[in-house]
Amino acid sequence: MKLIITVSQDEDGMFIADCPAIPGCISQGKTRKEAEKNIQEAIRACLEVRAEKGMPLTVATRQIEVHV
Repeated sequence: MKLIITVSQDEDGMFIADCPAIPGCISQGKTRKEAEKNIQEAIRACLEVRAEKGMPLTVATRQIEVHV
C-alpha cells in the first residue's frame, strides 16, 4: 500500500510525520529518517485498529490548486 505522508519540523527540532489519509495517524522522530520509519509503524498499527473496528482503512484525500 502506498500512502502520502507529510513531515515537518517543530519548534523543538523534532520531526513530526503524519498520514493525511488515516485520521489521527501521527508520529515523530529526532531525524527525518527516524520520523519516516516511525510513521510506517504507526500506519501499520492504525490500519490494524481500523480494520478490527470495521472502519474504512483510509479516507479520501485530494490535491487542489490554490492561487495566492
